Amino acid sequence: MQESIEQYMQTVGQQARTASRVLAGASTQTKNNALSAIYTALQNSETAILAANQVDMTKAHNNNLDSALLDRLELTPTRFKGMLQGLKDVIALTDPIGEITDMAFRPTGIQLGKMRVPLGVVGMIYESRPNVTLEAASLALKSGNAIILRGGSEALESNQAIAAAIQHGLTAAGVPEHAVQVINTPDRAAVGQLITMPEYVDVIVPRGGKSLIERITNEARVPVIKHLDGNCHVFVEAQADLQKALPIALNAKTHRYGVCNAMETLLVDEYVAEEFLPRIAELYAEKKVELRGCAETQRILGESIVPATEEDWYTEYLGPILAVKVVTGLDEAIEHINKYGSHHTDSIITENFSLARQFLARVDSSSVMINASTRFADGFEYGLGAEIGISTDKIHARGPVGLEGLTSQKWIVFGDGQIRQ
Repeated sequence: MQESIEQYMQTVGQQARTASRVLAGASTQTKNNALSAIYTALQNSETAILAANQVDMTKAHNNNLDSALLDRLELTPTRFKGMLQGLKDVIALTDPIGEITDMAFRPTGIQLGKMRVPLGVVGMIYESRPNVTLEAASLALKSGNAIILRGGSEALESNQAIAAAIQHGLTAAGVPEHAVQVINTPDRAAVGQLITMPEYVDVIVPRGGKSLIERITNEARVPVIKHLDGNCHVFVEAQADLQKALPIALNAKTHRYGVCNAMETLLVDEYVAEEFLPRIAELYAEKKVELRGCAETQRILGESIVPATEEDWYTEYLGPILAVKVVTGLDEAIEHINKYGSHHTDSIITENFSLARQFLARVDSSSVMINASTRFADGFEYGLGAEIGISTDKIHARGPVGLEGLTSQKWIVFGDGQIRQ
């Protein structure tokens, strides 16, 4: 069986590499035609895709998957419409491929610049979230990349149904059908092969739990675009407008629990803690959010608050649990975020522009916000059309990764017979 998996993945890799070379030279019109054909195929397949998702949901319930995974797995008619809208947004985006920038003449007479080009072949490994199948495929196609998608076993039926619609659209548009390939086996050995084929795969993008991403990072022989977790913070500063702070803190935590941009720790300046904490605690109680607080938080809200441990400050709960800490000011808040955070997304609520600018400069995260919910850290909300993932690394791509994150640049030179003396 191991040999057959190896052979299967080698074939998938070879097919992707061949398709990537065709896509690299494809016009914007060709790529948009393919995406439009996929849109039509998905519309026609909505009933079949939602039915396949129900099969996955039933199996997931029977296997006692936790609520966060179930939420990520489920495709409702509303979420399906959101997927289609995301695809339309990608079609409308400006094609970055072929863009030439920084042109300048050198003393020798040559003209030098940079051209934006595809990465080549993208390998995507993800859990639950069948919508990722379409988001990743659309971004890869628009940026001229072939993509190999390996979803989790819990979403196998959903992913195969979406893949069938994508393949139908590609064929209808005359684009290589292997431009998008969805691995058809849940065997974990397929992942091991995918991340160790640098001859066929140019970059790996993992999306899922921390254990999955740690495994990919440790074992991959291909560059990885990733974030390990989303331990996000909201800091209610002393000069915050509490009428803004209350809905922001509520939304950042309770809009959706099982997502990487949900707030996991609330920091409150001691100057406003006595007024703010009882009001926000009442709102969290209505949502049945468990609070785990520092000693000062317990003093203000009562001993019924669960004492926070050192581990709580590091934890991405992905559920209705929130760590709360009262801090002495901006410096302590920033120190806490940079020590315990995951460099994903952090927000300050304040009316003091000078302190807000300090927060922007000193918080070492891929997205830093002023007076806004951390839930905005998303490719769709950032105008990227969709995202293939979020990166907390500092090399190549950082934050939500859209079209430009799936490209590179190469130097180009225009000459007129010059030779080097």
